[in-house]
Amino acid sequence: MRSKKFGDVCDFVRGPFGGSLKKNCFVEEGYAVYEQQHAIYNQFSEVRYFIDEDKFNEMKRFELKPNDLIMSCSGTMGKVAIVPENIKSGIINQALLKLTPKSILDIQYLKYWMNSPDFDNRLKENTVGAAIKNVASVKILKQIDVPIPPLPEQKQIVEILDEAFEAIDQAKANIEKNIFNAEELFQSKREDYFSKLSEELDLIPIDKVCKNIFAGGDKPTNNFSKTQTKELNIPIVANAVKDNGLYGYTNKAKVTEPSITVAARGSGTGHTEYRDYPFVPIVRLIVLTPNTEIVEVEFLMYAIKNLTIARSGSAIPQLTVPMIKSYSIPTPSKEKQIEIIENLNQLEFELNQYKETLRKKIIELEELKKSILEKAFSGELTN
Repeated sequence: MRSKKFGDVCDFVRGPFGGSLKKNCFVEEGYAVYEQQHAIYNQFSEVRYFIDEDKFNEMKRFELKPNDLIMSCSGTMGKVAIVPENIKSGIINQALLKLTPKSILDIQYLKYWMNSPDFDNRLKENTVGAAIKNVASVKILKQIDVPIPPLPEQKQIVEILDEAFEAIDQAKANIEKNIFNAEELFQSKREDYFSKLSEELDLIPIDKVCKNIFAGGDKPTNNFSKTQTKELNIPIVANAVKDNGLYGYTNKAKVTEPSITVAARGSGTGHTEYRDYPFVPIVRLIVLTPNTEIVEVEFLMYAIKNLTIARSGSAIPQLTVPMIKSYSIPTPSKEKQIEIIENLNQLEFELNQYKETLRKKIIELEELKKSILEKAFSGELTN
């Protein structure tokens, strides 16, 4: 398959320097400023920033038009999207690269190639930066070789890839639906347990079955490390869901008994975890340490997960300690609690195994996509 230099088949415009778009440039309505999110999520309807007509005319070189292609150039790098018809007039910001293909190149073909391992490898060879990768200069990108078959063959490749990827995406959607259904079934089983208990027993306020309920505060300013060391080995836990909320490490625990934590702010509000190790809670993480003479720790965890947690606030959902204390749960005998814990733990174990199997299938489908793309741009699909 013949090839040409990227710069010979596309016009390149890298976004303006950051200093060209300062905060004082933005207005409430006007011309759109397109960002990395538009390339990453392939959406052009939601716009956060706008500039007025004078600023737009000043930066006309960076105007985005239908059938341009944009690529993210910093952080989440190399994500591409084709600009659709009828977008709001606007410009790209400094984190985007705009590509306008010449008549020799089908834009759908170009997008597929830029999603291929071939382009990804070439991109990685030409990046700078350590923690946050940035695409190297446009001058370097223009020297990358692009496989350019005749236009009819490009269109044929696009048709083949469209059909194959539609089937793969449908298979992935089916798998994700199966994961969702499995999670729903587990939640239904858990709800059945607590529904029956609530019918049989009086409900007890959560603060009556706990020795302590409090919210985490600020992170330690001294004795703090992002990584674990011999001296700083006590986890600091925030209200995030990612990485189980791990924020860093310190040298002295605030919670030393097995406890339950509930995220109290942000998109993960209500997220509940069982923690059987010493830790320091911070940033609106609510900690409940149960009276184990009354309630088993894991039973309390399942009981809280079963609650429909109310949230206060509109812009930022949040929970408070008084709100948590206002809830009540059924508390059967310790023997019954242990039986329920064992049953739910087994069900959750089976659920997680099933989900892991399905997630491996999703990974396999993504690898299949890469394999098909490799064949497409080595000429194997149309030979």
